[in-house]
Order: sequence, then structure tokens, then C-alpha cells
Amino acid sequence: MKLATYKDGSRDGQLVVVSRDLSTAHYATGIASRLQQVLDDWNFLSPQLQDLYDQLNQGKTRHSFAFDPQQCMAPLPRAYQWADGSAYLNHVELVRKARNAEVPATFYSDPLMYQGGSDDFIGPRDDVVVPSEAFGIDFEAEIAVITGDVPMGTPADRALDGIRLVMLVNDVSLRNLIPAELAKGFGFFQSKPATAFSPVAVTLDELGSAWDQGRLHLPLQSVWNGRQVGLCDAGPEMTFHFGQLIAHICKTRNVRAGSIVGSGTVSNQGETDAQGRSHWPKGYSCIAEQRCIETIQSGQPVTPFMKFGDTIRIEMKGPDGRSVFGAIEQKIVESAA
Repeated sequence: MKLATYKDGSRDGQLVVVSRDLSTAHYATGIASRLQQVLDDWNFLSPQLQDLYDQLNQGKTRHSFAFDPQQCMAPLPRAYQWADGSAYLNHVELVRKARNAEVPATFYSDPLMYQGGSDDFIGPRDDVVVPSEAFGIDFEAEIAVITGDVPMGTPADRALDGIRLVMLVNDVSLRNLIPAELAKGFGFFQSKPATAFSPVAVTLDELGSAWDQGRLHLPLQSVWNGRQVGLCDAGPEMTFHFGQLIAHICKTRNVRAGSIVGSGTVSNQGETDAQGRSHWPKGYSCIAEQRCIETIQSGQPVTPFMKFGDTIRIEMKGPDGRSVFGAIEQKIVESAA
């Protein structure tokens, strides 16, 4: 099934069930008013939502309405936890290579993760509000899962059973603030403002064979100012699958229902032509990666970070050409204060 949260003036919005083709929706009020309620009582409430979803797809509901992504909050408007990984090590390799640095061996056995802010997510069509262009505004196209309860010490294969929903992410980054923060040795904070998520979150059965052992094997499209800059395959080059990311979190603590776990920037390796020159035909899922590629190729970055008025669209389509999660479509705007 596909679930979304509509704006209603409250912090948590109203839960709606959305049809498979994203054309119609129906309030889930008679079952649950908020997504967190469903996550807390998944075994009892999700079958009821599934029945409503089936009726909606069959055109048998009496109070359905046209689905409007503009009215969506993040599917889970605020969460108990937002932990983002860096599961595509090609991204890490490019960043390190651009700095003439080696990737530590431990990076290939132990996932990189950071704890992001989870009290103030933004909707898929909300503006990205930033105080200054000088901060180095960047998008990051990613995938995320929402979990149920996963007990401390759960191994990676069993951690996969804790996944309830999948969605897309724009993990906004302020690149020029990152070096000073990392130099303090305590990780990201001001450099990671509010994160945006796709209009709908979907259950694993909606993904069919594209979901395989904790990886989503579909292309993730990034369109910056109307130009496609990335069509990266999210599946085969994901070094750590979602079960491994969840297991990493719960090595020393419980993961509770309503936790969101991100994949990090979806990234694909380049190719080498007959002349020995490297190129990246699938493009990029964040500007920082493109700037690293330019540094590797010519010694310095050329592509600027985002400006006020820029737009970003992030979307994933299935084999039938239909949007799976709906599109994140956002504009970069200057904060009023």
C-alpha cells in the first residue's frame, strides 16, 4: 500500500491512503489519524489500511478524492529518529580521491552514519529555506526506510524484517559549513538543515522484484533546474543494505517504531573509455559528487552549488514508467530573517 500525510494545520497532519497510480486518495481517519499510530500498532492497523487501499484501487470507496502532492507533509512529519548512512561507498571514494586521501579499510566493513534532526521535516513540495547562498546549498537524492521496533543486537538479516515502509529523500546539505563542523570531531549539525521526503511511503510488496535483500533496484532521477543530472541505479552498488544499516544502529540500543534510516547519496561508479578517460554516464545525485569528479578530471571543481530560485526534482519510476513514490519538487529560497 501507499501512505501519505496531508497538511491540516497540525504538527502531524492527517494520514491518507493513496492509490497505486497516485491519482486518488482516501482519509484513513476511521482506522488511524497519524502514521505513527500505525507504526506503533502495525500488526493490527496495517491490515485495515490494506483493505482500504484495495478498495481504493478497485474504485469502491465512497469518499475518495484526487491526490494532490502539494498538500503533503513528509509521510512521517516528525520522527523519533532520523539516522542517515553513507551506504554507497563509491561516493566516499570519489570524495576521498578528490582530496588525494585513501579510504580507511574499516569503511568497507562498518557503515558510516550520522544522527540528523528529526523534529522538523519538510514536505515534498515545500521550499528549502536557507539563510545564505554562501553556505554551499546542495541536494542529496537518497532512499530511506521507516522501521518498526528492532531490538538491540538484532543481526542484519533479521533487521530487514523491521522495515515497514520505503520512501525517497532530499537530504539537504550546506557544504561550506561541513569542513569546520567535522574539524571539531563531533560531526554534522548546522550543515544539515531540515530534510524532505517523497509524497508517499510504500510497503515492500509494492516494489515487487525491485526490492531484493534490502536493496531497491530502480533508477533514481535527479533533475536540477529542469535538466536531468542523475539517473543512478540504486541497487547493485549499495555497499551496505538497509538491514546492515539498521543493525549498525541497534548494535548498542533499541530501534523504535517510527525511526527513519537513510541510504546516503545514491552513487554509481564511472566508466573508462578506450583512451583511458573516466566518465560518469549515470550522472550524480548531489552536486558535491560532481565537483569531486571535476576535481579528479581537471584539478578543480567547476559546477557551482545551488542558488536562490533553483529547483530540484527527485523521482523514481518503476518498470511500467509510473512514479513509485511521487516526486520531490522543491525551490531554494532565502529565509526572511
